[in-house]
Amino acid sequence: MVYGGVSRAVKTLRAVSASHLPVFPPTQATKSSFDPQTWGQLQPPPSTALSAFAHRIGLGAVLTDTDDILKACTHPSILSLAPSSSSQPIETNAHLSTLGNALMGLFATEYVNATYPYLPTRVLKAAVTAHVGPQSCANAALEMGAVPLLRWAPKASSSAVSWTPQTPAVQRTDALASIPRALTALVYHHRSLPSARQFVHSYFLLSRQVDVRSMIKFVDPKKALKEMVAKFGRDPPKSRLLKETGRFSNSPVFVVGIYSGEDKLGEGFGASLKMAEYRAAEASLLAVYLTRRPPDDLNLPTDTFPRGLGDIFAEDAENEGDYLPPDLPHAEVMYASGGRSGRIASEAS
Repeated sequence: MVYGGVSRAVKTLRAVSASHLPVFPPTQATKSSFDPQTWGQLQPPPSTALSAFAHRIGLGAVLTDTDDILKACTHPSILSLAPSSSSQPIETNAHLSTLGNALMGLFATEYVNATYPYLPTRVLKAAVTAHVGPQSCANAALEMGAVPLLRWAPKASSSAVSWTPQTPAVQRTDALASIPRALTALVYHHRSLPSARQFVHSYFLLSRQVDVRSMIKFVDPKKALKEMVAKFGRDPPKSRLLKETGRFSNSPVFVVGIYSGEDKLGEGFGASLKMAEYRAAEASLLAVYLTRRPPDDLNLPTDTFPRGLGDIFAEDAENEGDYLPPDLPHAEVMYASGGRSGRIASEAS
C-alpha cells in the first residue's frame, strides 16, 4: 500500500515542477491516505514562473514580491483541499479580488457613461459587464498566460468545514476571473489609483470592442420614440413615405422616414409599410442612444488625480489635472420593453 502511494506521487512529477521542492516524494507519501492529485494542486508554482508572469504583463516594476503574485493567483476554493493541521496557512486572493472588482466597476462605469451619455441604465449595466464582467476577466487571464499559475479546486472537498452536498462547484471561469481583479487591487495598493486605472483601461476598456447596439432591444419603438421626442421638447414624430417600388408585385420595398418638424430623425425600409416604419423608429432611437463622445473629447473624473505616488487628497494645483464636468443629459426615456420573462415592463431595456 505504501509503495502504491509513492508510485502515484511520482507520476505527479510531470505536472509539478520539482526544481523548487526540497524533497520528493514528500513524507506524506508514506501514508495510505496520501492523495497525490490533491498534493499536486496545493504546490505553489516556481518563483521564476511568477516573476516571468509579472514581467510579461508589464508589472515587473510594480510587483517585485513573488508572494503577492502567488496570492493573486490563488483562488479561495483551494482552502478546501488544505489539511486542517497545516502549520502554514494558504493566503488567497479573496480580499484582493473583492477590492479589484469594485475598482474595475468604477473605472468601467465612468468610461461607458462618459462615452455613451444617453445610454439607458439597463444597457449601461450590460455594457459595463461586457467590459469587466467574469467572462471578460477570464479571457484576459487566458491572454496573460495565467492558467499554469492558477491554484483552485473545481469542487470543494467533503472534509472542508463549510462544505455541504448543496455546495456548487467552482467554475474555472470564476477562478480565472479573480486573477485580473486581484492584480488591479495590487497595483492600487503598491502604486496609486491612477496606476490601477491605467491598468484597467489598457487591458479591458481601450483594447476591447463591445457591441452596444446588440444590447438595445425594442418592443414598441414608435411609442418609445414618441416619448423621447416629447422629453426633448420637440415636435411629435411623423412618418412619411419616401420611396417605394413593386407595390403590386411579390417583393415590394418601401422606404419610410420619420420627421420631427423639418428634421429627419431616421429612415428604414421593409417589405411592408409597417415594417419600414418600425425600422425607421428603431433607427431614430439608436441614433440618440448610440451617440458617442469622441475619444479626444473624453473627460473622466479620475483624470484629476495626480500621477505617481503622491497623495491624491493633497491640494497641489500643479499636479492635479483640470476637469470640466460635461453637461448632464436628460433623464432616460422610460418606455415599454420586454425583460427576460417576456412581460412588458416600464423600464428601458
